[in-house]
Amino acid sequence: MPRFALSAGRRNVIGATIAGLIVVASCMLLLAHDPLIFWNDDYEVSILPVFADMARAWNRGEIPLLSPYSWVCGNLAGEFQYGVFSIFITALIVCVWKLPLTFSQQAAAVSIAHLAVLGAGAFLLARGRKLSISLSIFVALVASLNGWIICWGATDWFGALGAFTWLPWAWWAAERALDPTRSHWRFLWPALFVYLLITGGFPYTVLMLALLLAWLALRAVFEVDDIASPARKRRGGLARLTRIWPLLSGVALGLGLSAPAWLALFDYVHGSARESLHPSAHWQWLVPWNAWPGLILPSWTVDWLNFSSRFIPHGATELACGFVPPVALLSGFMVNGRALLKKIRWELALLLLLFFLAMLPTAGFFRWSFRWLPLLHLVLGVCAAEAFASFSQKQRRFSAFLMLLLIIILIIGALVLRTGGQHLFPLAWIFLGLALVWFVIELLQFNFLPAGAPPAIVFAALLATYLFIPPNSGVPKYNLAQSLLEPQPLDPQRLYLSVYPPPETSYRVAAKPAPVGKIVRPGSTSMWASLRFVNGYSPIRPAGVAREFAGAIHGEVDPDLAKWLLQREAGENGLLERIGIDGIIVAREFDFIPQPAAEWELAIENDEGHVFHRRGPAMPVVRSVNFSGKNSIAKITDIVTERNWASASVTAPDGDRAALIAFSRPFFPGYRARIDGRNLSAFSERNLIPLVEVPPGMHGRLILYYRPDWLIYGSALAITSAAIWIVSVALAFCALRRL
Repeated sequence: MPRFALSAGRRNVIGATIAGLIVVASCMLLLAHDPLIFWNDDYEVSILPVFADMARAWNRGEIPLLSPYSWVCGNLAGEFQYGVFSIFITALIVCVWKLPLTFSQQAAAVSIAHLAVLGAGAFLLARGRKLSISLSIFVALVASLNGWIICWGATDWFGALGAFTWLPWAWWAAERALDPTRSHWRFLWPALFVYLLITGGFPYTVLMLALLLAWLALRAVFEVDDIASPARKRRGGLARLTRIWPLLSGVALGLGLSAPAWLALFDYVHGSARESLHPSAHWQWLVPWNAWPGLILPSWTVDWLNFSSRFIPHGATELACGFVPPVALLSGFMVNGRALLKKIRWELALLLLLFFLAMLPTAGFFRWSFRWLPLLHLVLGVCAAEAFASFSQKQRRFSAFLMLLLIIILIIGALVLRTGGQHLFPLAWIFLGLALVWFVIELLQFNFLPAGAPPAIVFAALLATYLFIPPNSGVPKYNLAQSLLEPQPLDPQRLYLSVYPPPETSYRVAAKPAPVGKIVRPGSTSMWASLRFVNGYSPIRPAGVAREFAGAIHGEVDPDLAKWLLQREAGENGLLERIGIDGIIVAREFDFIPQPAAEWELAIENDEGHVFHRRGPAMPVVRSVNFSGKNSIAKITDIVTERNWASASVTAPDGDRAALIAFSRPFFPGYRARIDGRNLSAFSERNLIPLVEVPPGMHGRLILYYRPDWLIYGSALAITSAAIWIVSVALAFCALRRL
């Protein structure tokens, strides 16, 4: 019996590896077609620059909690989407950034690695449900290559992919934890994958996990096993509640392991711009009721509500799933409805719930309900595979015929209703040909082909979809050259405020095909060259500099406010000087300059904009200031600035007035200060920069360091959970060896 279990486990590992390699092969074919397919929008101005900064930090032995190269995006841990606390993401970034790759190749490597792991997890999930290897590969392809994952997760919103990669794994582990035939140590399975999912960096996927876990718990409590003994059935509801304790224990451990990540997010989002979202945002990107034919024909085009709350014609590429799963499920209910419903009634209920959630607005921090689609695709793939598994040869033939018929009907419908979009042909002919091939295979009863037909058709259909429909046509692309790795012509010692128009309209390739960003550095691209910028990409935009400068998500500041700041607050004792800004970049689209002119000089001018430097040397990062006229001026020497702390030798003059020390770095709650073993309070001016008051006559080494409560308590909880998990794993192995 143990030998059989080992053999089965080995087959599953080999199968999961093959599934992952098939996903990699598909991605390589897409890369051969378009080398920039994984290089778009947020990946360009947000994800990849931050990953470069994270790799730089880890290579220097630093934890990338903060970044010194952006103020708006200065708290990398709090931004959540970068996976700072994920072991997998960290290891992958460090490895990828050791290789001599271009920007687009780095993005492709990170995304493809996650897609392969996602496919392997979906394969194991299907195998855990006793599905065949071919059907498990079918589920893996649907889960990892569906339209939403490719069009949004893998090519734009990396956080969505980074987190969803682990959802099939968490589902698989949760089902193992709920299996009463396994050992008492089965609660260990979910912990690791819950941790990886949460630290992956996408709140929506955490919401998906919560829904999935609630669904699994309800199924475990209320589903009556038909083969259970009468005595077991008489135990009642309380006894059945004990079935979910391994799942709850594993999830609790996973939450503990990931505590620094979610505690950082809760702390960071408080008082941020994300708390004041306009209600219209929750009505954007809902799946229209008339878009669902896109599950079979991805070119199906109807009006969707976009980011600007405007209805625009939009193809249903997000719904692409290889057209086989919905047809298989439909034909399953047509030929074997009652038996199939009994078998997958819980999965079907979850599928219907996700179907409606994708069309309904959400609330709070969540928006754009089409983000439910990855989970819908996964559940749809599982349901379709279950339907296939129950088919007889005659029923498979009917399914192939139904697929051929539905594709013909949808092609005719798209032509009549004018919903085919500009990519209907040749995609429709390819889908029609694939359906015809499958029907011929089933009709002629080639015994060696039908088992592999579903994954093969899905693979070919999805590949054709992305070859003939641009998978990222809804988001901008920027031409960012490798020269952005160099700081020139800007000065790394200065702190810059860059004033530029919205990048998604002004700097996209359609508007500016030539390389952009050498001066303005949109989004967080300043991180590539270790340049200090106020600007940065942040969907959260915490209280402080993002509020004070009316920063938008893509890093641009409000132009009217910027004009006022440059004219009224750029002089001596103005706001810009108080926080340490000594460089101003004004894009060519604007004609204002910092005032007074005597205090600023034009340092650089080109076709992208103008760069102004405050006259004299760059301002020190640590300064003694007298903002209110009530402080003395201390002597400051030997300044050292690091990612998560800064220090300087400070000598405060004798007298009755304290010295006020200002640090030119963004303020976040959690800064602490110490001088020669004595704790001092760290506070801020308008939540912009950290300030520390040094008592009169005191001298010594002043250290400002970032150690928020969430990091202290979260780390303690994570260490405790890790210790419990490791000890439990060791005990489980000891118990296994005694058997």
